[in-house]
Amino acid sequence: MSAFRTAALALALIASPAAAADLSWSAMTGWQDGWAFRGGGTVSRLVPDLPLGIGFSAGLTFMDPGDPWAARRVFINDNAGGTPETSGYAWDLRVDGIWFVRVPHLSEAGVFAGVRYNSFSGRFKFVGDNEDFTVYSDVWGLGGGFRGALPVSPRWSLTFAAGLDWFPVMVLYGHSTTFRSSGANVNVNTGYTYQDASAAMNRWSLLPSVLVGASWR
Repeated sequence: MSAFRTAALALALIASPAAAADLSWSAMTGWQDGWAFRGGGTVSRLVPDLPLGIGFSAGLTFMDPGDPWAARRVFINDNAGGTPETSGYAWDLRVDGIWFVRVPHLSEAGVFAGVRYNSFSGRFKFVGDNEDFTVYSDVWGLGGGFRGALPVSPRWSLTFAAGLDWFPVMVLYGHSTTFRSSGANVNVNTGYTYQDASAAMNRWSLLPSVLVGASWR
């Protein structure tokens, strides 16, 4: 019986914070190196008497991948003819710890920080010259910022977030060529540096974002 009571007490202690926790969902759009869309959720009131929460989200950004002629020189070491067509996108995943603060007229206002994963793909097609290649990047980083929500009904709020992500090691690879910000490059066809590749692709270690949208709880 004592074992049963101990198990029941442990379950109650675990279940109590979860029962008190508050879950909300959000959909946002704005600027993050291009036109971005982000959806996710927030778990607040995780610990009684502490303004702590967890945020998680996934995003998709459509962007200009970079200068097609510069990318062709850097990754292929060739700059022949053709008419360039470009397309680019990046998707990201993020998990944040949130410290909620009191701000007049706002709910779920808080400072957040956490882990980032960003996957980029930029395609360069030269019509009339039979050249078509894609440059990729998959990187991990850290980020932080501020967020808040303005209630418009008991369940709906207008929400916003502004942040800055940092990727300590950037990688760009395509057409058998890899450039790393750490300097460990694999340049099969070219003699360029990571700085050349980064400038050609409009990819940087720091990524700011400003988004607005709606949340439901």
